[in-house]
Amino acid sequence: MTASLNFPALHASHSAIWFAAPGKPAVRISKGEAIGRAAETPLIMLNAPLVSQRLGYPELSGLDLLELFAFVHPAQFMVPTPMGLARALGLALPHGGEGQSPTLALHSPLPSPLRGSTLSPEGERAQDIPDSAIPAFLHAATQALFATLENPVWHEREGAWSSLQALAKLRWPWAGAAAKHLKAPEKAERWLFSRLPEWEEQPPRAQPRQVSLSEDAVEAQLEGLTGTGAERREGQRQFARTAAHIFAPRERKSEPHMLLAEAGTGIGKTLGYLAPASLWSQAAGGTVWISTYTKALQRQLSRETERIYGNEAAFRKRVVIRKGRENYLCLLNLEDALQGGFQGRAAVLAQLVARWAAYSRDGDMIGGDLPGWLVTLFRRAGVTALTDRRGECVYAGCPHYRKCFIEHAARASQHADLVIANHALVMVNAARAREQQGRPTRIIFDEGHHLHDAADSMFAVALTGQETVEMRRWIMGPEGKSRGRRRGLAARLSDVASYDELGGRAIEAARIAAEALPGEGWLARIREGAASGEIELLLAAIRGTVYARDESGGEDAGYGLETELAELDGPLIAAALEAARAIDALHNPLVALGRRLEALIEDGPDWLDSPARARIEGALASLGWRIDLLAAWASLLGRIGGPADSDFVDWLALDRFEGREYDMGLHRRWLDPGKPLAEAVIKPSHGVMVTSATLKAGDDWTPALTRSGAVHLEKPPEMFEARSPFDYANQAEVLIVTDVRRGDMAALAGAYGRLIEAAGGGALGLFTAIRRLRSVHGRIADRLAQSGLPLYAQHVDPMETGTLVDIFRDDPRASLLGTDSLRDGVDVPGHSLRLVIMEGVPWPKPDILHRARKAAGGGTRYDDMIIRARLAQAFGRLIRRADDRGRFVMLSSAFPSRLLSAFPAGTPVRRVTLSEALQAVQSGVSAQPMSGARIDPVTGSGGETR
Repeated sequence: MTASLNFPALHASHSAIWFAAPGKPAVRISKGEAIGRAAETPLIMLNAPLVSQRLGYPELSGLDLLELFAFVHPAQFMVPTPMGLARALGLALPHGGEGQSPTLALHSPLPSPLRGSTLSPEGERAQDIPDSAIPAFLHAATQALFATLENPVWHEREGAWSSLQALAKLRWPWAGAAAKHLKAPEKAERWLFSRLPEWEEQPPRAQPRQVSLSEDAVEAQLEGLTGTGAERREGQRQFARTAAHIFAPRERKSEPHMLLAEAGTGIGKTLGYLAPASLWSQAAGGTVWISTYTKALQRQLSRETERIYGNEAAFRKRVVIRKGRENYLCLLNLEDALQGGFQGRAAVLAQLVARWAAYSRDGDMIGGDLPGWLVTLFRRAGVTALTDRRGECVYAGCPHYRKCFIEHAARASQHADLVIANHALVMVNAARAREQQGRPTRIIFDEGHHLHDAADSMFAVALTGQETVEMRRWIMGPEGKSRGRRRGLAARLSDVASYDELGGRAIEAARIAAEALPGEGWLARIREGAASGEIELLLAAIRGTVYARDESGGEDAGYGLETELAELDGPLIAAALEAARAIDALHNPLVALGRRLEALIEDGPDWLDSPARARIEGALASLGWRIDLLAAWASLLGRIGGPADSDFVDWLALDRFEGREYDMGLHRRWLDPGKPLAEAVIKPSHGVMVTSATLKAGDDWTPALTRSGAVHLEKPPEMFEARSPFDYANQAEVLIVTDVRRGDMAALAGAYGRLIEAAGGGALGLFTAIRRLRSVHGRIADRLAQSGLPLYAQHVDPMETGTLVDIFRDDPRASLLGTDSLRDGVDVPGHSLRLVIMEGVPWPKPDILHRARKAAGGGTRYDDMIIRARLAQAFGRLIRRADDRGRFVMLSSAFPSRLLSAFPAGTPVRRVTLSEALQAVQSGVSAQPMSGARIDPVTGSGGETR
């Protein structure tokens, strides 16, 4: 097999570039030489986009082992590093270097941990791969993957031959070499769409029985989940008993049992609420919706719930993970892509996605079992076209309707015990589910500190260029040179137009009215002063007004611009009136069409068979929320030139990224998103729990009551607190560095670099601005790499966030820089995360929306509430289990002492110089505190009071 491997291998890190021919020692080469060799012959590499970035050669292509792995082992998790690949393939790690013969060991397989687990620090360090040995390892990994193709018990063999033939026609770089190791099947392979299972119709589920849960039964269920001999945690037991209260029978309509529960890190709140939730669903025959904000917690919940049902078959029947439609693979779009709708690299991606679809658990492309790194290998070419992002599903009109991943999940959730979803989907289902049976009535909002933000987005209204373009596409379908499977409203409802005269007229009227909406090239026309149509003219007027009035300072920095919706001039008001007429002209025929569709379903003409009925019901649901959106746009336009509505905040905005305009329009947000949250989601429910490790502000429940919508309920919620069992006094320390000047990028980068070196890696660096993150990364990445300390960064490395976190978790010497999305929802227990660094106080962005909410929420108190929550979440990344140790470093000399209450009680806090911080980090958390001003984390005494 080695003889057939004629391709050299290349590895590029921030410290050096290594090249090796098969069976030859690795040699260190320059960037120019590496680029030259890549142009001459295909090179084996791992993660071509990352190698390309490090070489500074964007056109790099070659034999990417990640692509070969995705072909051989679709739907299998793997950290996309040499360490991760070795573990996934069961390979021992090679050793060797420049001038040395590599040792390629294909024995002593490594353990293959589940996502989120970690190896011991000692074990990980013992398996470190020197950069110089990686090219030899890439050859060994290639041989192992080719050996799998020849293995008669290869689990993912079915479909591989057919897929490889298609990939060969697309000139996939691996096709020729792989074909030498893959035999043709004895009989023709089944086409993907004939292999996928079909869902079956089930009778409607009866409403749940009214039951009350006893404390003894809840505790017994909890003990069964935690396992025999597990540590008895009283806080977890109390949490479980209290969580059971939300499942008691409701006493009055619109007065649900609501619980606000703060459970400190380490309490075990996941099993704490799963115990009563699973017990109630089994006893009552009802469904409990468990809602999260991050995909990481969804994955964790999936693992935890498997304990309840014992085996995977029972688990998959009783537990459903739900996400929005745009997360799932659309089989009709995939078929279009496979049959010529995609070209070039996008077509290769479609073939690899088809391989994955045959083995996927649920078809979830975003955060599911599709490797997160796969999409980034193709620079997102075509991935959005493989999902239903525009609401164009034809439901029963689709030939793959009975095998649709989305329909599988939607139907399974109606009969499931537990549905694990995200905040946005829970709100959508509560507010506008297609059927009453799909509406959640018992809801647990985990990561409840994000409930306010999710509601803020859910109930927002934006009349922008991109939104109106999407509305036009949904109605009119492809125009001009547009290609693809998209179909307009008339094509999707052609039978209605043919058999129902009034429905056909409504469809045609809507199509004509939609011509007033922006089409392709709208942004260029506006910039050139050639806006066409009522909505484009309005957007052009908005753009001019924003440029004239913005005082944020964002124009020179390349950021977005905005101005409040007040004191507008005559031309903009006139443009708004014309735009409002155009919106009404579109709204009216869609309303008429909705009525006709409802009449067809009620009357049931002869041609309306079951598939047609299902398709019209789906179209009616999709039509309904677009009618609501048009009504919201009309209301927003009616605000222009009129009195302000005290419930809302309205403004004009021009969206830009690095100085490039990409959207503009009108925006409306609720001043208090808790109001619609309470009305649409909480009041119709029977029981709701909102839980988080950081729900309160110190000892004040007011923020939790306000931001959860509980203040708008007639029946006050129950409140519960269980403090973290961790010994923060001995496990952690907060260091506030006083001698790094604000705005000094060289000093900031130097501080990050020296702190990471002192810790030996294992650092999570958090930034409030992408520009500063990139600047720091660019200054220190090469230096750290010379010390054997890999540095990864959001918005720099060509990988999605989940993959970056997986790499960080897997390597205790790696560090990761990121922004807000890494401040919470990142679970990295153990030695891999031992230092958190923040560049400064995470002040809220002083935009128009924040200004309004700050004025309504108590001024400085409102800001402090937000900052404390952000600090608490950032600190919460550090100590995830009882044996964790670490330090939290704040690079801000003027950190206000009043904010110190964000940290857990008992956590040591000191103001120190950078030199003292470096000594503390290097010495380890268990060392005695160094000299410096020690501060009480609650009162703030010992430092200045601010």
